[in-house]
Amino acid sequence: MGTDYQRGFPADGEGPVRPVSLSAFDIDTYPVTNADFAAFVEATKFRTEAEVFGWSFVFWSHIPPERFEELVEDTAAPTPWWCKVPGATWNHPLGPGSDVEATLNHPVVHVSWNDAAAYAAWASKALPTETQWEYAARGGLEQKLYPWGDELTPGGKHLCNIWQGQFPRHDTGEDGYRGSCPVDSFPPNGYGLYSVTGNVWEWCADWFHTGFSAKSALRDPAGPSTGEAKVMKGGSFLCHASYCNRYRVAARTCNTPDSSASNIGFRCVRNFA
Repeated sequence: MGTDYQRGFPADGEGPVRPVSLSAFDIDTYPVTNADFAAFVEATKFRTEAEVFGWSFVFWSHIPPERFEELVEDTAAPTPWWCKVPGATWNHPLGPGSDVEATLNHPVVHVSWNDAAAYAAWASKALPTETQWEYAARGGLEQKLYPWGDELTPGGKHLCNIWQGQFPRHDTGEDGYRGSCPVDSFPPNGYGLYSVTGNVWEWCADWFHTGFSAKSALRDPAGPSTGEAKVMKGGSFLCHASYCNRYRVAARTCNTPDSSASNIGFRCVRNFA
């Protein structure tokens, strides 16, 4: 687990490379989709934290230009491409007037860690630990940058949904998408998992920390018992080599458990006793 990749982010705690062993578990083939989450809401009448708070973050260029001034309440300095949009929720991903009818097979977004944990409990599952997520995302490969190897676009072929062009002004969409895409748009990894790289970030169960050691051989690590932010893995459609090449399997970041945005989703696991 982990990486000593020199072009990574040392402050993220990506390294060192370390041995970890895991008990058996099942993991979802796909991230939870809008259709999946709609079934959960229909069954439970659950309200996400974005709905309770009344807003969520949307990437600036995805907001219809003619509605930008109407919808955008504020930006998130020092990342002004994130706009605070009142009424942006999982089923209104760009704010009032938008819906998910045409994107039911896209990963659900605008869900906080707390929302994701509530869905997982309803489904009799759990959020994956970071170790479970990384093991599954590697697809049987060891110390490769991506689930398919070390080349981002082998033979010029795009294998994930990330940013092409000049971030954050121009996304060429060379991979076929500007924004999220259906969860089965690209080939699965060696374990049959789809969309583990790019598309949307995925919440993990662990509190974020960086105190890893190459000497410790751990079994089923679950991170510290308390913290301020939860681990996210996999990168998103906004990741680009010039700014956030965290679409590598070992890369990681974090966010507070009540946060939501248009590029954060999740998948679930089922653990065996």
